Amino acid sequence: MSTHHTGVLPAHPETATLEGKNKVLGFWLFLGAEVVLFGCLFATYIALRNQVPDGPTADEIFKLKTVGWSTFILLTSSLTSVFAIIAMHKQKLGQLLGWLLVTVLFGLSFLGMEIYEFIEYVHEGHKFVSSAFGTSFYTLVGFHGAHVAFGVCWITLLILQGLKKGLTVVTAPKFYVASLYWHFIDLVWVFIFTVVYLMGKVGH
Repeated sequence: MSTHHTGVLPAHPETATLEGKNKVLGFWLFLGAEVVLFGCLFATYIALRNQVPDGPTADEIFKLKTVGWSTFILLTSSLTSVFAIIAMHKQKLGQLLGWLLVTVLFGLSFLGMEIYEFIEYVHEGHKFVSSAFGTSFYTLVGFHGAHVAFGVCWITLLILQGLKKGLTVVTAPKFYVASLYWHFIDLVWVFIFTVVYLMGKVGH
């Protein structure tokens, strides 16, 4: 794996230039909008989660063991993305890209488990159109899954860019904001795990 970078970089290359600072600031504003969006989806789910005229309830179908493994995988991927940024600050491109690759693999594992979970639910009668509960559940959890898929594609493209262009004050902000994004979708999942799955099992 390539380990080149352009010259000696400052301690925090992600904010070493005005462009880098603007990228980071702009990304925080974007995350603020995402918080509002997910907040609306959570509120809708909480309002509709007991609307089950026919079909299985949350308590009947949710399997906390499976979801627990998914949660462990995603939280571990958050840790590996931290290691990637630590490697970036040490200007070790090989380690940075390696940890990002591990993060991507964890993300793919999470998506695979979520797809398997959804297929199981559909077989048990928990469908998107079966109830208000089903619609709000798949909208919220599926929307998060789409964010994970986007993050996997984004980080994969950054790995390829890192191999080609190395670690510079131009590429560093991109790695940094991708890591922020990944932490955000991990944090959202913690709320989903709590509000959707734990409350679904014990909240009835």
